[in-house]
Amino acid sequence: MRGWDQLDVVLFSGDAYVDHPSFGAAVIGRVLEAAGYKVALVPQPNWRDDLRDFRKLGKPRLFFGISPGAMDSMVNHYTAAKRRRSDDAYTPDGRAGQRPDMPSIVYSKILRELYPDVPIILGGIEASLRRLSYYDYWEDRLRPSLLTECEADVICYGMGEKTMIEIARRIEQGLPYYDVPQVVSRQPRIEVQEGDIVLHPFEECLKNKRAQAENFRHIEEESNQWHSHRLWQQTVDVAILVTPMYPPLTTEEVDRSFDLPYTRMPHPRYNGKRIPAYEMIRHSICMHRGCFGGCSFCTISAHQGKFIASRSKESILREARQVIAMPDFKGYISDLGGPSANMYRMRGKDLSICEKCKKPSCLAPGVCPNLDADHRPLLEIYKAVDALPGVKKSFIGSGVRYDLILNEGKDGEYREINRKYAEELICHHVSGRLKVAPEHTNPEVLKIMRKPSFELFHRFKAWFDDINRKYGLRQQIIPYFISSHPGSTEEAMAELAAETKSMDFQLEQVQDFTPTPMTVSTEIYFTGLHPYTLKPCYCAHNPAEKQRQRAYFFWYQKENIPTLRTSLQKMGRRDLIERLFRFPGKPKKP
Repeated sequence: MRGWDQLDVVLFSGDAYVDHPSFGAAVIGRVLEAAGYKVALVPQPNWRDDLRDFRKLGKPRLFFGISPGAMDSMVNHYTAAKRRRSDDAYTPDGRAGQRPDMPSIVYSKILRELYPDVPIILGGIEASLRRLSYYDYWEDRLRPSLLTECEADVICYGMGEKTMIEIARRIEQGLPYYDVPQVVSRQPRIEVQEGDIVLHPFEECLKNKRAQAENFRHIEEESNQWHSHRLWQQTVDVAILVTPMYPPLTTEEVDRSFDLPYTRMPHPRYNGKRIPAYEMIRHSICMHRGCFGGCSFCTISAHQGKFIASRSKESILREARQVIAMPDFKGYISDLGGPSANMYRMRGKDLSICEKCKKPSCLAPGVCPNLDADHRPLLEIYKAVDALPGVKKSFIGSGVRYDLILNEGKDGEYREINRKYAEELICHHVSGRLKVAPEHTNPEVLKIMRKPSFELFHRFKAWFDDINRKYGLRQQIIPYFISSHPGSTEEAMAELAAETKSMDFQLEQVQDFTPTPMTVSTEIYFTGLHPYTLKPCYCAHNPAEKQRQRAYFFWYQKENIPTLRTSLQKMGRRDLIERLFRFPGKPKKP
């Protein structure tokens, strides 16, 4: 139909194909298309039959690309208890089993055998977070860079628009592409240039966990610097080279990516089928990339970086009009957000300070005094979107950082506007339940998590309740918590249960800590050491102990009470027994 004899690029995706800017494969396909390349995408190819899905489009002129999925395949497939999940949100009708574990390895092996002379470019979350030696929770072992275990030529890590265009240009011109920014490659030997960082070899990390912990600090710092350095790691007989990230995208560059002609719809081949991940975001709008929270258990900054790359108001409004024009739109935008909903347009007041900063978080242990935390640009966006004909209400579904809202800045410069933002958010953009993430109540655990003191949650809840009373609203605040995080003990979880009970919470948004590649928390879990202090840090590894920690979320359930009482008696914490079980039964809902 297109009159093409040969494609330039063929992309293979572990997800169903949704032509929407929230799906990485769609973004890369559209970016390459806009650069003039002939692109095709094969979603969820069958890797268990005669491999016809890998053959049907033939040999591309430039390269094969692999996007394993918008969600890490192992997190997608397994629970924190390593049980196989029965569904897949990125597959039509939520069916499980439509992609293998680690598509990066499986797809690249097939393509290399079928087309040995065609370059294979690997991208996406799965590869990005495994670009250097990492702990595999599901196999309980340290593994080398994914590039040593798969057949790809290079890994494009992070947000890949600029990298993929440059790789395509280099291949087209017959030039090497291992030195393009944001690329991981195999090299015959380490060849150090000025400023390069040489990590401990993988084999040394296998023998000495401290070496792995020391490596990780360099990896995280370089992921979050404006001007980062090349990283090297020797692995057996190959040297892994990681080139620096591109500087943060400008507003114009972000706009160009989001303004491409996405249909915002699943491919017509899925007519009549429901893709759960798409249903969640079909009427949502992402306003920025990056997150400067630096939470220890989160991978956002490792992939997107800590510096915020914001879209223009005009670009956001263009997408809002597209959403309004969708046939099934009923007037409600489900989310005007981003990785953290209220970081839009926030950056350093003096960018020269930011360009030298190595800190992974601008919010821990406190809000950086150089951070421009003004919420006015957000208020402007909310009002502009809500003023569009056809919009009844826009919701903020992404997580909100309440420590940013409570931040008053120097001499109270943000006090009035941030209170105004809180009122606007709570009165007009909450669907009855505002979700926030204190994650824990224990000060030491929160310090390890790089989360603010729980006292700030008390202050924010007081604001929330006050605003609800002032405007006659009956809304709930829903806190998220994590059990078995590094530093968390059973006693700390008991204190969390008592503290939240005293606030009349019956917890529902809870999870067990799952070690995922390239986070501080995972490195602590594996090595037993904090990468920044190299001091020992307690972690719950035993399944029975992890289950007891989780049980404190549900202290009011009859089946949990005898076990928890016995444990607290052994700890000598009769005070907690009194606080939790003086009045057995379910607490009032907030």
